[in-house]
Amino acid sequence: MFQSRLCTRTSRESPKDEVAMNAQLLERAGFVQKAMAGVYSYLPLGRKVLDAVENIVREEMVAVNGQEIFLPALHPKEHWLATGRWDGFDALFKITSRHDFEYALGPTHEEMLVPTMKKYIQSYKDLPFSVFQIQTKFRDEARAKSGLLRGREFRMKDMYSFHASSESLDEYYERVTYAYKNVFRRLGLTAYLTEASGGTFSKYSHEFQVPIETGEDTIFYCSGCDYAVNSEISEQGICTKCGGKGMETKASEVGNIFKLNTKYSDPFDLTFTDESGEKHRVIMGCYGIGTSRLVGTIVEAHHDSDGIKWPEAVAPYAVHLLALSGGEIRTKADALYSELRARGISVLFDEREDVSIGEKLKDSDLIGLPHRIIVSEKSLVNGGYEYKKRAESTSVVLPQQELLNLFGQHS
Repeated sequence: MFQSRLCTRTSRESPKDEVAMNAQLLERAGFVQKAMAGVYSYLPLGRKVLDAVENIVREEMVAVNGQEIFLPALHPKEHWLATGRWDGFDALFKITSRHDFEYALGPTHEEMLVPTMKKYIQSYKDLPFSVFQIQTKFRDEARAKSGLLRGREFRMKDMYSFHASSESLDEYYERVTYAYKNVFRRLGLTAYLTEASGGTFSKYSHEFQVPIETGEDTIFYCSGCDYAVNSEISEQGICTKCGGKGMETKASEVGNIFKLNTKYSDPFDLTFTDESGEKHRVIMGCYGIGTSRLVGTIVEAHHDSDGIKWPEAVAPYAVHLLALSGGEIRTKADALYSELRARGISVLFDEREDVSIGEKLKDSDLIGLPHRIIVSEKSLVNGGYEYKKRAESTSVVLPQQELLNLFGQHS
């Protein structure tokens, strides 16, 4: 991609109405644009990152036999009345049509999914199974000042599992826990499995919390293992799992898993017939990951004073190629651009001739692609191209073949 053809541009000034670092950097670098409090437009670079995050999440859910669906965002009022959440869910967006019908904009999808699945669950032979979707959700949050970490319109993966027994749910719950750990590892995040309140449907639930300075939660995590507990339920001095020392930190919740049991099977009379012909309530589990929240969390966890440091798995492009002049330098840069793309390496090529060298370097740091290659008179005199990882402070000059071999390892 030629940088001159991007329909966006970078900004040197942080938006005045943004407090969160993720929002400041993503807007300045041209990944997103704020439409109103808690609502963001994803621009070409931002859409690429969001797609990469969601594809990783999708792959891990399919790996635990999740079947992808897509449910309506507009929900009938009667489903929410059935669960008691029409008046009990504080952040519910309610809509009245011109025909005086009332609807909810989906903040979550139990109220839509359970009635949908009633048609397909009759016998114990139909169980277990799980379905998931990645969709836009809506919540009327009281405060939306954390950029992508807390939105009124946001993206989320929600998965639901259906079981004939608690033992079946327990087994699948462990499988999803492992899959979630894979998701966050692949995204370059340290996420602690955190014990939290289970609300009205179980004693405990589990959150996945990423330590960041601007996190909205406080957790106590173990210095010896990956176990943690939310401060809302305990102040952990000593880890109950391994005896390690409990450490306190601010953190951002990026995922949660719940054993719903029969909380939503009860109001919708979701049942199955066992081997002897007796009816039982279906037992359910729920597994959520905020995919747009993950984009913001990655930025909070991976940035410096100059800009973003994208992990390779989600970067919009792998390489930022900078031509610092025209003539022979541009010719060399064009050839390198073509060769990298032929090898399957995604490249953002800053070929702009009306932009100073200093501006190009600042833009490169701000956008934060994992690898930077500079083609300049100095690099050519020194025998090649200047190469630098965004996460590192030093650069080296490499001859063309050595550089191409290096990126062959990253393709």
